[in-house]
Amino acid sequence: MTYEDAKEFIKEASKLGSVLGLDAISELMKRLDNPQDKIRIIHVAGTNGKGSTISFLSTILAAGGYKVGKYTSPSVFSYREMIQILEYGKPVVIENKNSNNGYGLSMGYISRDNVCKAIELIKQACEDMVRDGYAHPTSFEIETALAFIYMYWEQVDFLLLETGMGGRLDATNVINQPICSIITSISMDHIEYLGDSLKKIAIEKAGIMKPNAPVITCNQQPEVLNVLNKKAKELGISLFLSDSSKAQMITYDNNYTEFSYPTDNILTKYRIKLLGKYQVINAILALETANIINDMGYIIKKEAIKMGLRFAVNHGRFEQISNRPDIYIDGAHNEQAALLLRDSIEIYFTNRKLIFMIGVLADKDYKSMLDILAPLADTIITLRPNNSRALASDILADEARAYCQRVFDEKDIEHALNRAYLEADPNDVIIAFGSLSFLGSLVSILEVRKDERDD
Repeated sequence: MTYEDAKEFIKEASKLGSVLGLDAISELMKRLDNPQDKIRIIHVAGTNGKGSTISFLSTILAAGGYKVGKYTSPSVFSYREMIQILEYGKPVVIENKNSNNGYGLSMGYISRDNVCKAIELIKQACEDMVRDGYAHPTSFEIETALAFIYMYWEQVDFLLLETGMGGRLDATNVINQPICSIITSISMDHIEYLGDSLKKIAIEKAGIMKPNAPVITCNQQPEVLNVLNKKAKELGISLFLSDSSKAQMITYDNNYTEFSYPTDNILTKYRIKLLGKYQVINAILALETANIINDMGYIIKKEAIKMGLRFAVNHGRFEQISNRPDIYIDGAHNEQAALLLRDSIEIYFTNRKLIFMIGVLADKDYKSMLDILAPLADTIITLRPNNSRALASDILADEARAYCQRVFDEKDIEHALNRAYLEADPNDVIIAFGSLSFLGSLVSILEVRKDERDD
């Protein structure tokens, strides 16, 4: 099997759409000898902040000397970025480049060869399932199985496992015994699948909670905390609250954020590279999780926590990708994420002209997103992401005109970027946000244009 063959197999399975439930993934993993039961897993659910929290915690654990696997979705810049391994002091090749950050922390994507080897096994298991009368696994179930197989082969010390949608019926919830679970901020999203209230959505997210595995969460709405507390009591497990309100002396710079936080009654200063007010919340959630894991017997020194927080990256989340004019990308795709992006805009871009490039999926609450963010923009440019679920750009443009006088429907990414450059002066800010499915393409276009200029 070639890498192209493997990708085509996954692409064909994507036509099955999203199917919540554990029957198919359970049968698939059984036929693959349940590798997920042979590795230590930290399971992460929530609406916003999952990827950033995983980025912080993975670098903390790697700085502590552990071999750490990550399985996150969706990918932004490379398909294989969904499945990564981080280590300390061991250079790893990623996309033919050494990824060592200069401080010993290294990371690498799953190789094409390992994708092929694992998919060959998974493809045979899927064919056997269909022959025996079972439903064919979806693309996400196949990718989840791929991650489990690879992490078992690599004998990682920890796998940080991100849910795809919800939790209770998500394919990742095929695991039986995580060492702990993390639930990040919960808000309204995927309401057609998870429910039309915070309580219903929280019940689905709380479905990843398991006996004998403590749960760590951040400050939540009261109805969400009620659900999590009730579930923890049912299971007889501890629920720990990471309280970011204890953070002091927060300083926001265009290149980093610093804050002080009490650990063992000692106020300690931390620095993070990830920008945005909400990243302090995610960093403290990862910090507290590391402390709890340390108490469980997995030694993580305070120096590893400081280093891990300092060097964590999470591409595509309020990230600057170009300058003059400054261009930022952000995966804000629901109401809460829009509120957080607004907070960041108000912190970093006071008195600067803003040009928005927006592309969203039709099943997202784009009207609430526009209500929150559109009044801040001088110019709004709409586009249609290359995704079967994408909202038509003219519909988005019509909605945006209720908030902004200068709205351009540019249909696709290339034309939207051209329009943004026409509208922006060197000191202005272009912010591209909405669906993650177009941000990677935007970065690729900018890189090609830079290479052409350099030539």
